[in-house]
Formats: sequence, structure tokens, C-alpha cells
Amino acid sequence: MKTSRVIGVMSGTSLDGVDIAYCEFSNVSDKWSYQIIFAETIPYDDCWKKCLSNLENSTAVEFVQTHNLYGHYTGRLISDFITRYNIFPDFIASHGHTIFHQPENKTTFQIGNGAAIAAECMVPVVCDFRSTDIALGGQGAPLVPIGDKMLFASFDFCLNLGGFANISYDGADKRIAYDICPVNIVLNKIARSINKDYDHNGEIASTGTINQNLLNKLNDLDYYKTSFPKSLGKEWGIKFFDPIVESFNISVEDKLCTLCEHIAMQIANTDRIIQGKRMLITGGGAYNSYLLSRLKAYCKCEIVIPDKQTVEYKEALIFAFLGLLRFKSQVNCLRSVTGASRDNIGGAIYFG
Repeated sequence: MKTSRVIGVMSGTSLDGVDIAYCEFSNVSDKWSYQIIFAETIPYDDCWKKCLSNLENSTAVEFVQTHNLYGHYTGRLISDFITRYNIFPDFIASHGHTIFHQPENKTTFQIGNGAAIAAECMVPVVCDFRSTDIALGGQGAPLVPIGDKMLFASFDFCLNLGGFANISYDGADKRIAYDICPVNIVLNKIARSINKDYDHNGEIASTGTINQNLLNKLNDLDYYKTSFPKSLGKEWGIKFFDPIVESFNISVEDKLCTLCEHIAMQIANTDRIIQGKRMLITGGGAYNSYLLSRLKAYCKCEIVIPDKQTVEYKEALIFAFLGLLRFKSQVNCLRSVTGASRDNIGGAIYFG
């Protein structure tokens, strides 16, 4: 048995911060086991939040400069993490921060230059996990499902409630996964309109009333009628989702309440599949008590909220695992999930 020690790094669309997780992986009889040894989230300051939320509107030169600066910034955070915990990772696997995700235009880009990270840490870095799949005609997303399949096989379904909700499960003869709908990317945006970073436990939403007209318009979006493979990006929300929400002059409480109902209903559209099964829920939305109560009202399955580390760092853990598969030259991206012409091995490697 060989143990691999990997740092996984993730930044989600919710702009909470940079997740860093130091993980160990072992393989015995073709079965993987893992442990998250150390993990933390370094919050973004206001400057980085503003930069990342508006970078899609920058000039080409500004974009490239930020790609490099963000790589050095991330590298310094990881280097400090390594020093403070006195650890010796085999390598780093960094997802970066998604600025563009337009699979219909064969475009995806996650900033955070891997060469800059490697230069700061003097440790090999795997990054740019999505480009190969896009080149093969896939969505470049979601990438987490192979980790769900190999690390969390005891669950029938894995649901992540991050910036977007995405689900992963085994079909008749293949892994199925797709983005369901926006979650924290829209809930947090509404909360920020009243100077709150997020709606703690869904307390604000719980005091609101569902606006049926808004709910109907959101549920009628074309994306929900599209079969998988499919994935969502920030651009989709700006173009299709946000204008509907902003067109309703109703209270923040009612908007949040209606959005939670919408999210629960869209997740429950897979109810014909998940009824009576076990579903693992991770991501920041797992702490939204009101959203979970609405989800339980629609989904008649066993909902499992794991330990705090798994809730908060499952995606960083899985990107560490994807990096490990890349170093082993093993498939880490499934065509059944992304729609690519073949399973593939995604990720560029930089040596520090």
C-alpha cells in the first residue's frame, strides 16, 4: 500500500475564499480510502472579491495579469499553509477560480497560473483540469463525479450545495452527473443587498412568503428542460436567472424564501430516482436549515450531512484526488458526465 499526500485547492463561485485541504489517499485491492488531515478556508478580502466578481469585464491584458497575480497569491497562501502545519505534500492540485464557463462556445477558464503556484511553493502543481474535456467536445464539467464514485461509493447520490447545486449518481451502466440550479451564488447576492454576506441558517428566508409568479417563471427556465450532460456557469445566471429575480419588486425575505423553494423543487425533480435512497449533502448550503427543510419536504430519501470537514472541503479533497489520478495517468474525467468523445485525463503539470 502506498500513501499519497496531496494538497487540494478550490475556489467556488460563492467567493467565500480559498479552500486548502491536505489529504492522504491509500489504495488497497483497488479500493481508495482518504483522510483530510488539515484544512482551512482563507477568506477573500474586499479587493479580491471585487476583482474576481468583475474580471470577465476586464481587458485581455488585465485578465492575463490577474491570472498570474492570482496564481502567486494562491501560491503564497499554500506556502504559508505548508509552513504552519509543517507538512510535505507530494504535489498540489489546484482548481483555480472560474471566470468563464461557456461550454456551448467551447470556452472555460479558471484563473490561477499553475506555474506561479509552483514557483511560490517549489512543489509540483496540477491545474487546468477542464481544458482537455472541452477540447474533446465535452462540457468540462462537472469533474467531481469520478471522486464521488471512487471515494463515496456507500451513498446512492452525492449532492453538493455550493454556488450551484450538482448531483452525481450511478445510472444503469454509467455515472450520471449534472448541475441542477443556482444556490449560494444567488442566495448570497440577495443577502448582500441588505449588507449580509449570507443568510445564516436560512433565517431570513424562513420569515418570507413564496411569490408564486416568481417561482413559476424560474421553474420555467429552458435549462431545466434540457437533458444531461449539462452544466451551469456564472454567465448563465447573469443572462437568464438574475433578470427574472430582479424584475420582481418584492422584499428580500420573499425573494430568499421563493429562491429556496425553487432550489428544493429543482433538486426534487430527480425524486423519481432518489426516493428511498441515501443522499450525501455537502457544500455551504448544507448549513442552510431552512433550505434543507424544504428539500426534505419534497425528497423522500435519507439525507446525510457528514462531518464538518467533509461538508466544507469535499470539493478540495476531490480535486486533490483528481490530481493524484492525473499523476498516475489514470482517467479523471468521465464522458458519461461531460458529453466528451471519450473518457480523458485532464490537468496540466508544472514542476516548481
